[in-house]
Amino acid sequence: MRASFHLVRLGFLLALAAAALSAPSLARADDAPLAASDRAAIRKVIEDQIAAFRRDDGETAFGFASPGIRDQFGSADNFMDMVKSGYAPVYRPKKVDFGALEVDSGTILQHVFLVGPDGQLVEAIYFMEREADGSWRISGCVLTQSDQTTS
Repeated sequence: MRASFHLVRLGFLLALAAAALSAPSLARADDAPLAASDRAAIRKVIEDQIAAFRRDDGETAFGFASPGIRDQFGSADNFMDMVKSGYAPVYRPKKVDFGALEVDSGTILQHVFLVGPDGQLVEAIYFMEREADGSWRISGCVLTQSDQTTS
């Protein structure tokens, strides 16, 4: 069962990465550094989504997802089911530390270090997308084992 869970999770992660890479040009920026206001807005979106997960407020959490992610899941309930089953460190983090924000070939990536409910440290790499109205939305998230230490 554990192996099948990892295959489902890998398939989901690949779908998210493909969606992020094939998203419209609004999801991309040049490799110039982002303004401080954009960096703050990106951080706030991620913090607010995590806060919504902690409250089990699926509608609000789903609202921070990009249109492509919302289309992929169709409803807040489907989205929350995926987060609960495959993203426990994001759903119920014991600790959240923001790392680097980088622009890689035009893709905005925010690194976040999370201590999950099991006490394990993971790195979440958030793919960020700027919408036509200038707001930021999350267009994907990949969890990896972290080699960082936490205090």
